[in-house]
Amino acid sequence: MTEKEQSGGAGLHIRRVVSYVILIFLTIICLLPFYILLINCTRNHVDIQKGFTMLPGSSFAKNFENLMHNPNLPVLRGILNSFIVAMGSAVLTTYFSSLTAYAIHAYDFRGKKVIFTFILMIMMVPTQVSALGFVELMRKMKLMNSFVPLIVPSIAAPVVFFFMKQYMDSALPIEIVEAARIDGSHEFRAFNTIVLPIMKPAIAVQAIFAFTSSWNNYFIPSLILDKKDKKTLPILIAQLRSADFLKFDLGQVYMMIAISIFPVVVVYLFVSKSIVQGVALGSVKG
Repeated sequence: MTEKEQSGGAGLHIRRVVSYVILIFLTIICLLPFYILLINCTRNHVDIQKGFTMLPGSSFAKNFENLMHNPNLPVLRGILNSFIVAMGSAVLTTYFSSLTAYAIHAYDFRGKKVIFTFILMIMMVPTQVSALGFVELMRKMKLMNSFVPLIVPSIAAPVVFFFMKQYMDSALPIEIVEAARIDGSHEFRAFNTIVLPIMKPAIAVQAIFAFTSSWNNYFIPSLILDKKDKKTLPILIAQLRSADFLKFDLGQVYMMIAISIFPVVVVYLFVSKSIVQGVALGSVKG
């Protein structure tokens, strides 16, 4: 081996070590907030106010019991409400966004580019801009304190549509759809039996993103829901944090945040492989 090759090999080894060090450092930074959250779940209100410590406390069971027996916070009901809204939103947004992307991808019609551009323009409109009108509409339709306004509008999700369209451009040859048509398959059957299985990685990506976004959503639910048995977890967390000084308990706050994060982590672990595959393919336009 020549001196030049030895020098090149040493340089590659140094770059690899530096890369690993940076990745480990970034991993620690990302996981540190979760570690702090878990540690504070085991400490009482007084200990948390004293400052952070690396060692867990002994108040985990007490914090959990206090939270579950809090008469003003129906935690289990809040978990169920959040799950219904998040799961419903994830299912509707992935299916109908895929269906819309399929229509744009598989059909050639007049105004196709205009419609595509219009959908992308909607992505630029913040939720806050239309929130007042949306709430007033729901009030007139007598849908306040209902999950319908939180689930059904997720059918129209421009961001999910755009991702699905990009994924179809790279992973769904139009010849497959044409072959299904020649064999006599109608469009919905072709979509449900041929297109959806091909779209599984992309659906997994957008399902977890939609689930997480809906699970953590506070703004719109706080405007729609005010009944105790209808509130979702983010509303209950905000309610707990805004309690008066005599009732405020940081141990309960951290415990409730941990409970709200746990389902999202579980869902992510189940579909993490599909997420990596879907992001890798969906970000490359064939």
